[in-house]
Amino acid sequence: MRLFAAVVPPDEVLDEVERAVAPYVGQVPGLRWPGRPTWHLTLAFYGEVPERALPDLETRLARAAHRHTVLDVALAGAGAFSSARRARVLWAGVTGDPLTRLADSARAAGRRAGAVQTDEKRFHPHLTLARARTDLDLRDLVESLAGFAGTPWQAERLQLFRSHTGPQVRYESLGEWALAPVKRD
Repeated sequence: MRLFAAVVPPDEVLDEVERAVAPYVGQVPGLRWPGRPTWHLTLAFYGEVPERALPDLETRLARAAHRHTVLDVALAGAGAFSSARRARVLWAGVTGDPLTRLADSARAAGRRAGAVQTDEKRFHPHLTLARARTDLDLRDLVESLAGFAGTPWQAERLQLFRSHTGPQVRYESLGEWALAPVKRD
């Protein structure tokens, strides 16, 4: 099973993103815009995980979620990997509370559960908007989306997804766990 842990923005936030990118969809040859059901903020990519590791991974992700409080975040701006001039991925950025500690916990849960950890790159929170098979110059597109500022929202849940690849990629939620509420004085 191909698995990853993620946070999914609420529908109203995704509505804003959809409106922001709508004028650009289909305008750059070679740039594929995956459907909205695939939009998420990846915290940990596990790659192929043996089925026997799933129960332990779920237990460890539940523990990780309960150790972290709800996060205040927003989607803002745009960028590209590896650079706007030589891009294969166009993304919306994330501002607010850093997701780094939660991502570190999700990665650690995978390692301890025996999930194959294939993504050891430095964590850079983002929402993937579009992909290309070859390097594209997306500087104009990144600049056009630079002013995007979404409504702040609370990341309240950590989710585990299974990725079904093929002509139409789809993600199946295998579990979700609430983050701890923020303690107010």
